[in-house]
Order: sequence, then C-alpha cells, then structure tokens
Amino acid sequence: MDSNNPLTKLEQFNEFFTIEYDFSVNVTLLDKEKNYDYQSFINHMPTPFKMASDMATLDQAALRPLQALSGVAGQLVEYLNHQAQKIDLLMGYILSQQVEEAHQYQGLTFGGGGITFSSETTFQLEDYLELKIFIQDDNCAVYCFGEIIEIELNQSIPVYKVIFHFIRDEDRELLVRASLHKQSEQLKALAKKRQQSSIDPD
Repeated sequence: MDSNNPLTKLEQFNEFFTIEYDFSVNVTLLDKEKNYDYQSFINHMPTPFKMASDMATLDQAALRPLQALSGVAGQLVEYLNHQAQKIDLLMGYILSQQVEEAHQYQGLTFGGGGITFSSETTFQLEDYLELKIFIQDDNCAVYCFGEIIEIELNQSIPVYKVIFHFIRDEDRELLVRASLHKQSEQLKALAKKRQQSSIDPD
C-alpha cells in the first residue's frame, strides 16, 4: 500500500461527499508487513460481497433505459423493481451472516473516500484495516481495505478516520449513491420538521 503524506491522504478523503449516519462496520487489523496489492485484495473479498455489488450494478444498468418510458413499460419497470427488492432482501440476509460481532464497531460517517468509526479498542495511526461496511436501510454492503489517517477523541472515546486504499469502483459508487440518498432523506425530514414547527409554533 502507498505511503502518501498525511495531508494528501486527507485531501483524498475529502474529495467525496461524506454523510453523518449510524451504521455497522466490521474492522480487522491487517498485517503491515504484507505487501497487499489490488489482486490480493480481490482474492480476500468474500463471495457474498462480490455478488451483492454485482447484482446492484446489474439492476441499475437494466432499469436505467426503461425509467424514461411510460404505459406498459412503466408497469414493467415497477415489476422489475419489486423483483430487485426481493433479491435485495435475500442478499441482505446472506450478508448479515458476514457480520462478526467480535469485530463490530459503530460507524459514524461514510462517503466515497472513506469512513469514520468509534471504538474503545485501540488502533494506531497508519494501521491498515479490512473493512466490511453495512448500510442496512439501503441494502448496501461493501468490502474494502483502508488506512487510519486521523484519530480524535469524542467524550474520551477514540474516533478513527479511515481512507479507502483498495475498493472496487462499483462499490465506491454504491457508497456515493447511499450517501446522497441518506442526505436526501435527512433534508426531507428537516423540511417536514420545519413545516410542522411553522404550523404549530408552541
């Protein structure tokens, strides 16, 4: 893995939009002495993670040309969406079996460039990590390798900022799409709350 200076790594992390959202992440320390490359990362990836992102990519590719159509085609799109949701539920169950409670931590923010998570377990700056990220509401599960580039304290609990080192392009796209979806949900909830406050100021 590369050894860019900390400022460059932080810039890479900030290249992508990041959303605050509680999620689950499995974190396992990787051996720094091993010379990991992209192929070894792919070889490490559990099959369910490969299947999940491949299926999500295929769904998007299949539905995109039909979404502008109406009438019978619109009904077909709705039917295909229902089928995709069923598959998502099944994949969600399969991926839930990948959760390792001994390595499960609280994710705080995520985006296309990396994540932050909190843990009372001590990790070190520049530690290399195997990550399994679970954004359950979006049926999004991503496997990647990362590096700790910053450590802060939040009420005496360490918060670790992790940049992605090895991640498939389609998985990064899934995280970007999920972060934008969560932002949209949060903005709608905020607008609804403001609307209710203006109607009932008491």
